[in-house]
Amino acid sequence: MTHHQEPVWRQAIAGAQILFVAFGALVLVPILTGLNPSMALLGAGIGTLIFQACTGRKVPIFLGSSFAFIAPIIYSVQTWGIPATLSGLFASGALYLMLALLIKMRGVAFIHRIMPPVVVGPIIMLIGLGLAGVAVNLAMGKTGDGKAVLVDYQTALLVAGVSLATTVVIALKAKGIFRLIPILAGVTVGYSLSAFLGLVNFSTIAAAPWFAMPPFVAPQWSWPAVFFMIPVALAPAIEHVGDIIAIGAVTGRDYTARPGLHRTMLGDGLAVCVAGLIGGPPVTTYSEVTGAVMITRNHNPVIMTWAACIAILMAFFGKFNALLQSIPTPVMGGIMILLFGSIAAVGLNTLIHARVDMHRPRNLVIVSLVLVFGIGGLTLQAGWVTLQGVSLCGITAVLLNLFLPKEKRDSAQQAF
Repeated sequence: MTHHQEPVWRQAIAGAQILFVAFGALVLVPILTGLNPSMALLGAGIGTLIFQACTGRKVPIFLGSSFAFIAPIIYSVQTWGIPATLSGLFASGALYLMLALLIKMRGVAFIHRIMPPVVVGPIIMLIGLGLAGVAVNLAMGKTGDGKAVLVDYQTALLVAGVSLATTVVIALKAKGIFRLIPILAGVTVGYSLSAFLGLVNFSTIAAAPWFAMPPFVAPQWSWPAVFFMIPVALAPAIEHVGDIIAIGAVTGRDYTARPGLHRTMLGDGLAVCVAGLIGGPPVTTYSEVTGAVMITRNHNPVIMTWAACIAILMAFFGKFNALLQSIPTPVMGGIMILLFGSIAAVGLNTLIHARVDMHRPRNLVIVSLVLVFGIGGLTLQAGWVTLQGVSLCGITAVLLNLFLPKEKRDSAQQAF
């Protein structure tokens, strides 16, 4: 069955599922940073449609709240307030636009040269493994950072285990349309069990209005917030290249060539700018969705249009917001364990597929340093610039690849 002959109802269900997959992290970012979850939905929906307009609806990607911005937004909101922080986020989007222009002028070959598989592979692995702690903490009933306990340990493990097991069984055993909803099934079963165990607070859902206007916040220009936020954007920009290559690896297409990395970067940048203008968290290409596309094996970009439109509608639906915010964290934790693991596997596959030889000292040094810096949580601070996680590892990998002396045989391998 070709993409466009697929019945509309099936596309809509698949779109709803993608939104469900993205939802946990999508609203986690605004909940952690003090921004509004319904603005995250609105920003993600509008951002995805902008991205699709820029890329001619060729790439099956949904844009969601970026994890790279969590710590910087918390710091910035405490220091300068939300409107000033939004101006910094808008400036981050502008950095993407400059990168898109650079790629347009220099061509995608220059990105492949500074980011060959030995660089991209470990970064994609890190995008998955870097969040592994968050997934496991949620599964054990704690907050993502592990500092507070939300659900009793035994109960949390039971709920997370059932959610994870349901997802795995449906992904492996289900037939037809049911194969496309492993995550939806995991959430539903996990939520039902949680409700039975008394983990769901229904009073917030009852109190929520049916229809609610999302609370727009206008940015207020602040130079300190702008200078603080721009370097942070390097991380998701590098992650963007990894995500586009990862989704290409899943669907078997090279999106860096068609529609072109400059177009995907442009779409992502404009989406970040718009989110900053309306008061949502920055939206970037999404590793979870890559995991979902990989598990469901449904590569139709039209599904992402459905996901975007449903997200925009849901932003105005007060009761739905309350319902989704009531999903207990162990349910999300159990499902994230599988998703983040599958992202790490895509990164590993990038190294295997490109036949990166780990016996070569040069390759070994790059991959080793990136993985330990990232998983170990190394932080570098210079003034108000803080590099950690994906941003630090992305920059490290690129610099090591540029400055470590190449062996004679390596130059032949540089062809992607």
